Amino acid sequence: MAVSGFLQTVLLGAAVLFVGFAIVLAYRIVAGPTMQDRVIAVNGIGTNAVVVLALLAAALDQPGFLDVALVYGLLNFLMSIAISKFTVERGGVI
Repeated sequence: MAVSGFLQTVLLGAAVLFVGFAIVLAYRIVAGPTMQDRVIAVNGIGTNAVVVLALLAAALDQPGFLDVALVYGLLNFLMSIAISKFTVERGGVI
């Protein structure tokens, strides 16, 4: 089902907005100051990537992007669990 021109523009604009949010979160990864801040920022960037892929799938009428978004969302979840487990085993508590 093709998306109208106005709706496509709105969806692409929302995708650009979420990319901007990811750039702001990238600053939090670099600046820190704690490991908790970095873990949450990486998780936020992963979530934003999933949302951007879903918006692009709707705007460009490419349902294959939704498959990629689903796989990336699962990998993002597993990465968050792995980082949390690694941090707790090192003696720190997230």
